[in-house]
Amino acid sequence: MTPTPRVPVTVCIHLEHVKTNFQQIRQFVSPSIQILPIIKADAYGHGAVPIAHTLAPLGVAGFGVASVREGILLREQKIHTPILIMGPLLEDHLNDVIHYGLTPVISHTAIIHQLLSQLPLNTQPFPIHLKIDTGLHRLGFDAQEALALLTTLSSSTSPITIQGLLTHFADADNPNPNLTNQQLQQFQACMKQVQEQGIHIPVYHMANSAGILFHPDSHLNMVRPGIMLYGYTPEEEHVPSPIQLQPVMEATTYIAHLRALKPGEIVGYNAVFRTKRLSQIAVLPVGYTHGFPRHLTGIGHVLIQGRPAPIIGKICMDMMMIDVTDIPDPKIGDDVVLLGKQGKKEITARDLAGWLKTIPYEILCGIGGKTDRTYIQPE
Repeated sequence: MTPTPRVPVTVCIHLEHVKTNFQQIRQFVSPSIQILPIIKADAYGHGAVPIAHTLAPLGVAGFGVASVREGILLREQKIHTPILIMGPLLEDHLNDVIHYGLTPVISHTAIIHQLLSQLPLNTQPFPIHLKIDTGLHRLGFDAQEALALLTTLSSSTSPITIQGLLTHFADADNPNPNLTNQQLQQFQACMKQVQEQGIHIPVYHMANSAGILFHPDSHLNMVRPGIMLYGYTPEEEHVPSPIQLQPVMEATTYIAHLRALKPGEIVGYNAVFRTKRLSQIAVLPVGYTHGFPRHLTGIGHVLIQGRPAPIIGKICMDMMMIDVTDIPDPKIGDDVVLLGKQGKKEITARDLAGWLKTIPYEILCGIGGKTDRTYIQPE
C-alpha cells in the first residue's frame, strides 16, 4: 500500500481537551447557569462542526456564531440546538434566519420591522435576543430605546418572543475593573427596569471568557465562553487563571531540506540574516500562507528533538528556515513542532502571540483556518 504523502503542516485538534475544558467551565459556574459556547470563526480555527458535535451532548444552551452562513453550516450538519447569530444582520439575511430556525441577536430597530414583515402568518412566536450597548459601542441599542421596544414587542399578539437580553464587555480582561463594573451596573439597571415593567425575559447574558473567570457577578443566568474552550484564558500574565485548561490545537511540520553554511553567508530574502559561525540550516515547508507571519523571523522558534531551534531569515510564503546547528544529527523528515509539546518543551499560542505582539485568538484562527485539520476523537 502506497503511504500517504506528508502535508506541509499537520494541525491536530484534540476533541477530548474541548470536552475537558467545557467540563471545567461547567464546574466553575453555578449549576443553574446555562452555557452558550462561542464557535464563531470556525470555532476559532478549530472547526465549528466537530466542536459543536463534541459539545452538543454535554448540555449546552446552544451555540454562538458570528454570521448566518456559519449558522446554516451547523444546521446542515444536524446541529439542532439554538444557534445565536451574534454579528450584524441585513434584511437579505432574514429569509435564511427564518428558514433555518436561527436566533438573531438584534441591535437596531430597522431589522425588527424587516423581520416582522417576513415572518409567516399564524406561526409560533419567533425567538430573538436584544443587545444593549453598555460601553463597547460596536453593536446594540441604547438602554432606553431597548426598553421602549421591549414594551411594544412583549404584547401577547406579537409574532416575536424576546428570549434573551445581552451585552458585551469591552475590557473584562483588564486587572483594573472600573470599565467592566460600569458596564455591569448599566446592564443590571436595565434588567431591573425590564422586570419592574413586568416583562419576562428568560435569559440574561454578558460574561465572555474573561467575565466568567474574573467577574462572577456578570454570570447572570447564562455565560458565553469562547477562548476558554480552546485552552486559553485572556491576559493570563496579569491575572492568574482560577481553572486549568488544556490547549486543543497542535501544529507540526518536518525538515524538508538541510544545508551547511560558512560564517558570513546570507539566509533568506533581503539579506536580513548572516551566519556568524559554521552553521547547519533546515528548511521547513511552512510559511505565512499557513498562518506563521513574517514577523516571527528572528524572535520565534520551533521544537526539534524537544529543543528550541530559532527561526532565521525572513519567513517566506510557504517556507521558513531554522538554525539547527545545536540540534544533534538532524535529518530530513524529522518532526518539527510549531505549536504544541515535544519532550519537556512546549510552544503555546500565547507564546506565539507574545512574539508577535498580538493575542492567542488571532494565532489560533490564523493557523487552524489555513490548513487541513486532523481530529483526535475522545476516548
